[in-house]
Parts: sequence; C-alpha cells; structure tokens
Amino acid sequence: MLQNQTTPKAAWPAARRSAAVCANNPEHECPFGGMRLGFRTMALTLRFPWRPARDSGVFLGGTRAELLSDAGLAFDAMIAAIDAAEHQILLEMYWFASDVVGWRFCEHLRAAAARGVRVRVLYDSLGSWDTSEELFDQLRAGGIDVVEFSPIAPWRQRFAWSRLSRRDHRKILVVDARVGFTGGLNLSKHSLPKAEGGYGWRDDAVKVEGAAVGVLAACFWATYRRERGRHLPHPACSDAAGVSESMLVRVLVQDGPRRRTQIMRAYLEQIRGAKLRVWLKNAYFIPDRRVRQALVRAARRGIDVRVVVPRHSDVPIAKYAGQRTFAGLMRNGVRIFEWLPSVLHSKTAVVDGVWSTVGTFNLDHMSFRTNLEVNLAVLDETFAQTMEATFLKDLESCTEIDPQAFKLRSWVERLVELVLYQFRRLL
Repeated sequence: MLQNQTTPKAAWPAARRSAAVCANNPEHECPFGGMRLGFRTMALTLRFPWRPARDSGVFLGGTRAELLSDAGLAFDAMIAAIDAAEHQILLEMYWFASDVVGWRFCEHLRAAAARGVRVRVLYDSLGSWDTSEELFDQLRAGGIDVVEFSPIAPWRQRFAWSRLSRRDHRKILVVDARVGFTGGLNLSKHSLPKAEGGYGWRDDAVKVEGAAVGVLAACFWATYRRERGRHLPHPACSDAAGVSESMLVRVLVQDGPRRRTQIMRAYLEQIRGAKLRVWLKNAYFIPDRRVRQALVRAARRGIDVRVVVPRHSDVPIAKYAGQRTFAGLMRNGVRIFEWLPSVLHSKTAVVDGVWSTVGTFNLDHMSFRTNLEVNLAVLDETFAQTMEATFLKDLESCTEIDPQAFKLRSWVERLVELVLYQFRRLL
C-alpha cells in the first residue's frame, strides 16, 4: 500500500534544504531574455518524505498548479480564461484543428480581440497541415496576429528544407501573464468525450497561476520572434502575491542547442534518484538506451516502475517501434500496461509521490532531439497525490502486458517491430 511506503526521517533535513529553492529571494532573474520575475517566495516548511534528485534548474515559488485530466473541462477552463482576458492572450499550438473545438476557440479569440485584447497565435505548419485556411483567415480578419511555425509548403515565406523535421510541438496558452495552460491537449475534438461528439482521447493538461506563468510567456515570445512575428513589448511576469497554496514549479523547456536536453535530463535524474515508485504515461514510448537503462536499474533496486502506453495509437508505426523495447524492460521488472478505451495521448510522470510532470514531451527521438517541447514540473505532495490517484484510476481501464504471453506474438509482428525500430529516429 502507498501509505506504508515511507522514507526514513533522517533524509528529511536534506530534502528541506534541497527544496528551499528561491526562498527569500525577492527578485529572481529570469533566464529568458532578461525578463525579471518580481515575486517573493516563502521559505518552505513542508516536510517531504523524499529527497528530490539533483535537478539542473530552478523551481519557482509563489505558483499554484491544477491538473486537468478531463479534456472537456480543460477546454472550458481555457475558454473562461480567454473570456476574462483584459490585456493579452498568447496561444502556441501544435494542432489547431478546424473542427468544432478549433472554431469554438476561434470565436472566443476574435471576441477577445474585438474588445481590445491583444491576441497572438503561433501554430505549427505540420501539426495543423489539414486545418482550413479559412480558420486562420478569420483570426487575422479579427485583428489577431497569426504566425506559422516552419512552413512545410515550399511556396511559403520562411520555408527551409533544413527545418522541416523541426516542429513546434508545444501547447501553451497564457492570459494576461496571470494564468497559463500547457500539457498534451491540442485544439481538436479528438480529445473531447465521445458523448460530446469527440473521439475520447485520453490526455492531461495543467493550469498554472503565479510566477511560473511568466516563464511560459517568455517561452512563447522567444519562438514567436524567431518566426518573424511582430516585435511588440510584452508585460512583465505576473506577481505571485495573492496566490494561495503555493507550490514549487519549474518550467522545463526543450528549445535549441542550449536547452535541447533539459526535459530529458529532468526525467533521467528523477528516475535515477527514485526511492519508492516511478509511474509514467506516454503516448509515443520509444525509449532510448539511457531511459531504458534508468528504468531497468530502478526496477532492480526494488522501485515500483510502471509505464502506461496506448493499445490503440494514432501513429501505429510508433506503437510497434516502441514494442521492440518491451521484452527487455519487462524481463527486468518494469511493468507495462496498455490503455484500452481509446487513444492515449498523455505525457505525464510522477515519482515517489512528490515530483510530477505534465507536458508535451514524449519519450521518443523527435522529442529528445528535434521538437520544441515544454513540460511543467511540480514539487508538491498534494499535486503528486492527485497525479497518483489519476494514474491508479487510469489503470482500471488498462490491461497489463504479460511477459510470457508477449513472447508468443507472431514472427510477423516481431519482424514489423524490428524493421520499424530501425526508423525510430524519424518517429
């Protein structure tokens, strides 16, 4: 049982020291473009029964995060934030579909622009390849600045062969530098419940308020300006004052050579430093040698390592390529489960009931090396408990892959896995 899995009290003082990041620091210099985060964090008094692994960045205090595991409710929360906007809306989206969800957001964004809110939209050309141009034309007609990331059509301005494989896989919404959203959710009806006309994809998002919102905004602006969007001043980061139930939150960014491995390093450090359990959900699980090695070593230490992957994938070739790695993982104690009801599109992790992450990062080569990604890491027991409860609820709709039965799959399936695994760097 989870309540019986504890860590000796001797580890608590070190945990409190390592968790007190940014405490008593009234002005922390943001690493993005010199923007300053004006907030005062409080010294932590929480006793974490776990020592966080050494992380290569700073956790910000004065922030509150909320897990949104229902896509319909997540979309409603995003729309409510847009409707309450007073100054600025920043939207960065991999897939902005021209379906019932996409048009709904289009209407609310246009309404915000009509009442004087400055609205900026950045969408990925490949992710939104089948989106009707009419949707983007309507946004522009409503006074919204719309920028296309790395066009895939050769006749488009800024097209470059060298950038075709580099995609903006992020999903970010920031309103008034006050509230932000990120996670795996695209603006598409695929994640809506089937009862609402969607496809019922399983996905997670996170709503964040406070200091970390400014870093999400800076993440948007860095990409927006590189893509030759209109260069306009943006408001300072929000002040964390007034945010109750403050948590420690870090925005993990995968962007360019300097931060190309930031999210991957965080994953590896947490898995390697785990004491009790490592629970992962990942839509495109094609782990490289480092991740497989970290998971195997954790399982051999007696850590409860569980991975949830989709039984039905929207990218079947990625599913079969990933299956090539299953036998070795299960042989060493890693438990793998398949989500049955629909497509699993979630990208989350929770370690030891304290460290959690929600975002856009897949454990595959494209996220490792090529795509622009963003994850939110939360160092908080309460948030982690919510993550674990959601994970356990999801397990009720999963089936565990039996290692012995897995060995009996046909030679054809094994051959398909072997062949597709050789192309893993393209998936």
